[in-house]
Amino acid sequence: MASPELAAGDGSYDFHLRSLSAASRDSAAAADPASDPNLLESVRRVCEMCKEAKGASDEMVARAFPVMSKLFQRCAAAPTQSVASSGVLLLTILQFFLDFGEAVLHDADGSLKTFFRSCLSREFADPIVAERTLEFLIVNKTKILSSFPTLIPQFFPLLLKLIASNGERSERKFSEVLPLMMSAGSFLPLFLSLMDLPMLVVALEKVERSSGTLIGSSIATIQKSAAPEMLLALMDEAYTGSSIEDASGNLGSDDSGPLDLSDPMFLDLLKDENDGIAAKHWTSPTISSTLQAAVNSPQSDRLKQSLKMAPRFLTLYFATALRDVNDSLLCALIPVVMSRYAAMFPDKVYSFEVRKRLSDFILAAFQRSPDIIALLKKPITDRLGEAHDNPAKASICLKYI
Repeated sequence: MASPELAAGDGSYDFHLRSLSAASRDSAAAADPASDPNLLESVRRVCEMCKEAKGASDEMVARAFPVMSKLFQRCAAAPTQSVASSGVLLLTILQFFLDFGEAVLHDADGSLKTFFRSCLSREFADPIVAERTLEFLIVNKTKILSSFPTLIPQFFPLLLKLIASNGERSERKFSEVLPLMMSAGSFLPLFLSLMDLPMLVVALEKVERSSGTLIGSSIATIQKSAAPEMLLALMDEAYTGSSIEDASGNLGSDDSGPLDLSDPMFLDLLKDENDGIAAKHWTSPTISSTLQAAVNSPQSDRLKQSLKMAPRFLTLYFATALRDVNDSLLCALIPVVMSRYAAMFPDKVYSFEVRKRLSDFILAAFQRSPDIIALLKKPITDRLGEAHDNPAKASICLKYI
């Protein structure tokens, strides 16, 4: 078998591998390994040479894998206050794992989840990391769907934070990833989250005003610090019968004030992973004051873009649902769609665009699967009974009885 030096042509494989090995061991670089700009180029060159090599490819991969694995762990464990972004470097190492994992019997599932939890959760607002992440998911979608089918549905809330932060510049690539987010466990929560994309922008901007830039540890810190308060609130609800919302009902009215860390509305909007639970924040007393503050304030560019993108994402979601999902999921979705006909961000153009898409979807679903009409007659009638003081909800119920 040819040596790695010969396979790489000029011996640069050994040079780059030594550089990576030194960085993974160097205690000075260990605190923030991504701060060395040469590391990314070395990782790329090693990946390229492993692909280009023929007879020595397996030997080269076997030598590179332990170094890549150690460097990945060091970067993922870098302190949250690290100055340098590790996102692009970690994605490049992940590509190595996906390309050559079979040769070294490496299951990349844990590494992929580590990237989302340890890196993307801090860097989703970084435009370069956002673009590279979407490109990575698009390039590897076939392998991810076959080998890690639950990955993207699990982390769709984090990807929604990515598009909410980066706006229309990432819309085209995000639209390619959106259908991959749909699974049996994420189907209903994804619809609700798409409906609430403008509210997610409001929540992120509230975090930004309270804690500074979205790039870094602010979201993770807020969620972690809120956990004890939420636990105490849940215990209080269990033992006294008082609801969590009762405790925070008078909070959050000033949109420029600090974020209420125990507010379940914001905790639900800002989560990183799908918990399979339908969002409940529209029933929170804080929602009206937060929305009123957002409506009465000048709309930011991010909010304006989200109000344009969300209807387009819903169009794609409904088209994918009508094409791919079974009647059982459609039956589950339609009552949820009807319940949100009057519960959405109070912007006139946005509301018109979204309601048109909701109505068109229900009609298309009944045309595709007419048998479900009989199954849904009672839920529709029940919704009508609940809608005596809501003309918008009543109109959509009457339309399908």
